[in-house]
Amino acid sequence: MPSTRNQTLIVVPTYNEKGNIETVYKKIFLATKACDLLVVDDNSPDGTGKIADLIAKKDRRVKVLHRSAKSGLGTAYVEGMQFGLKKGYRRVIAMDADLSHDPVNIPKMLELALEYDLVIGSRYVRDGGMVNWGMGRFFISRFANSVTKYLLGLQPEDCSGGYKCYRAELLKKIDLNKIFSPGYSFQVEILFRAVRLNAKVIEFPIVFVNRHQGESKLSLKELTLFACTVWKLRWMVWLGKL
Repeated sequence: MPSTRNQTLIVVPTYNEKGNIETVYKKIFLATKACDLLVVDDNSPDGTGKIADLIAKKDRRVKVLHRSAKSGLGTAYVEGMQFGLKKGYRRVIAMDADLSHDPVNIPKMLELALEYDLVIGSRYVRDGGMVNWGMGRFFISRFANSVTKYLLGLQPEDCSGGYKCYRAELLKKIDLNKIFSPGYSFQVEILFRAVRLNAKVIEFPIVFVNRHQGESKLSLKELTLFACTVWKLRWMVWLGKL
């Protein structure tokens, strides 16, 4: 069982987030006392992992998983989720380290998770939105979501969003060892696998705020991998492998 008796683990992957990690930690525990926090750090050159270790020494609700190198957002989430399952947590919340996901929404996620297998903090449902996004990034995101919904037959409006709460039972059914997406496209793959398992999914509105500290990790390579993941998932369905 979790050492602090909390049943929800918040997984926050980090790479060069020294300007954000302490603020994220403080905001999470201002929003809720019912969760533990796992920082999954990819050997950040800026010392993010060391800052997380100092926080963990002062607060037993915080744990740190150190990885040897930058290995991708998707693999970080998979390792964090596997940690949560191994330790007996009943829910796992995934969120960004750059303050784009407001921790104030965590209590709402936990409330919805009492009824739903997967709760999505959505930018694209009524009352959701984005702040500090350029028109180019907005267009790319909306276009990618529309194409993903069409090709994979998904109902949620926000297929690529990263602010989610999963029931442990769903993660066990998905079998995290089968996840092949190492980067941002992990968000689409795990959603698609959940839907294929007839998971009960709900979206609720969030306002996504573009980062104030550090640099975005999104790149042309990640966008290309995203497109490849969508087509691979569709191809696996055609072949009867998913």
